[in-house]
Amino acid sequence: MSVALRLAHVAKRYDRREVLGDISLTVERGTKLGLIGPAASGKTVLVKLLCGLEAVSSGELELFGANLAGRREAELGELRKRVGMLFQNYALFDFLTVAGNVAFPLEQRGIEAGAIAERVTQRLRAVGLAGSEAKLASELSGGMKKRVGIARATVADAELVIYDEPSAGLDPVTTQKIYDLLAADQQRTGATVIAVSSDVTALATFVDEIAFLYRGRIHYRGPAASIADAPDPLVRQFVRGELEGPLDV
Repeated sequence: MSVALRLAHVAKRYDRREVLGDISLTVERGTKLGLIGPAASGKTVLVKLLCGLEAVSSGELELFGANLAGRREAELGELRKRVGMLFQNYALFDFLTVAGNVAFPLEQRGIEAGAIAERVTQRLRAVGLAGSEAKLASELSGGMKKRVGIARATVADAELVIYDEPSAGLDPVTTQKIYDLLAADQQRTGATVIAVSSDVTALATFVDEIAFLYRGRIHYRGPAASIADAPDPLVRQFVRGELEGPLDV
């Protein structure tokens, strides 16, 4: 397989505070990698680096063979078109309808209007929001916003799709439906997937491997199916909810 993402000794600092340090990671095309870890371990910052929304402080980060370091905004914009992103806080445009939010990635790619309308309708039906096209974000529940975000992240059949907490705030039945949808999309498109989730049990049914991020570093990476019995005791304790005391300092 060819490589979709490659990180070599990547660090991210804000002033003097290091959030991520010395991360090396390779993700092959068409694979699904889960990211887990305690709160404030750097998961969301890492995915922002992966999709080019923030720049690394040091190290190398390659997306589909292109090094993101030193790229001009126009060049980054072209690379971002190959990425679909579900943000943890939804990041929906308040001034657009549900249909307008989902259509946005397609409009950025210059897709013909008729094709956009058809694709938006298909995506909203797939996430259970048929008939909600004209609603504004302010009219939606948290679960509905999450599903709009998923529809927007997947509508353009991006080569890399990043999901930041795809099941947060959803009940178990809806969570399983969402993961079934994500799995079907990935199988259809062959996209590379990075999924961040606090629901390790549900995540493990979807991804191939799981990486455990701890205090800004990749502490462990292994098969998703056996994550609860990982050879690393810290990972086992985290997955089973057995860790005592604060995880981050």
